Amino acid sequence: MLNEFKNKNILVTGGTGSIGSEIVHQLLKFSPKVIRVFARHEDRHYQLMNELGTENERLRFVVGDIRDKDRLRMAMEGVDVVFHAAALKQVAMCEYNPFEAVKTNIIGTQNIIEAARDLKIPKVIGISTDKVAEPEGILGVSKLMAEKLFLSSFYYRGDKKTKFACVRFGNVLGSRGSLLPLLKKQIAANGEVAITDQKMTRFVMTVPQAVNLILSATNMMRGHEIFVLKMPAIRLVDLIKAAVNYYAPIFGKKSSDIKIKTIGRRAGEKIHEKLLADYEVPRALESGEMYILTPHETVARSQYKEHYLAAQVKVGSKALSSQYAPKLSKIQLEAMIKEADAHQI
Repeated sequence: MLNEFKNKNILVTGGTGSIGSEIVHQLLKFSPKVIRVFARHEDRHYQLMNELGTENERLRFVVGDIRDKDRLRMAMEGVDVVFHAAALKQVAMCEYNPFEAVKTNIIGTQNIIEAARDLKIPKVIGISTDKVAEPEGILGVSKLMAEKLFLSSFYYRGDKKTKFACVRFGNVLGSRGSLLPLLKKQIAANGEVAITDQKMTRFVMTVPQAVNLILSATNMMRGHEIFVLKMPAIRLVDLIKAAVNYYAPIFGKKSSDIKIKTIGRRAGEKIHEKLLADYEVPRALESGEMYILTPHETVARSQYKEHYLAAQVKVGSKALSSQYAPKLSKIQLEAMIKEADAHQI
């Protein structure tokens, strides 16, 4: 890992977001030459700049939008590795603003790919979501298209040396706009928290866990794969109860006084999530920490299988669905909430 990033020029799109800023934090440990933080929010740039030190010579804060190809290309010049974390990621916002989701999640991703190929950048890693597996909403569909753009680069790479890969994971506890910060505010403000459906399940991990595996995938990637990170599953109602037990005393309240109100599913929201769609399983491999989706059925997978020392994923594996995957215990949930709360950004 040290050799992967040492003395390298690195660009992080969406670099002021929850995942992007944690990527920046962790990359600084590996002595990169420079990290360019690329994002459109001026105030978040300012916050991260002060958090990491205004005199840090290894950091460049670049205000820009991945929709603006000229600005993006300028920021990508001379870069060795690109982490593409910029996205519209909230289910409801994408559902009610579909054209904006297309512009950012799809066209913005295409801009990344085209600029990276033209500038001959060695590695580009896209950040995806488990909502792409058999999607029901705009977010999942737009991010699925972004993944397919990354993989389709396999077919028009020509003499270009750029390697593309995606990392797919589930709900990141404590990330901006996720459930945990919302629960914290609801518990602090009143005696009631909301759940959309009592039967709902999700795959979860913390921000540092997600980024650790993103960096590992960057180090091991061969090119044109999707790394689907293995995660524990939860029942949403169990998470809410654990959050109430954790936060209520902090705000001087009794957990028994906090009521849980069912409000119904939002548009584009699924009851259960899957790590892989059924049609993806035949071309997926399995290693210790992740599933690895290879480019296409017509591409020989023996080289990937040998490279990763991975086995074929079993058809019908229940671990691929949050409905059937093993669930975190109450103690494990509370420990994860404590860790996530410490890293809320």
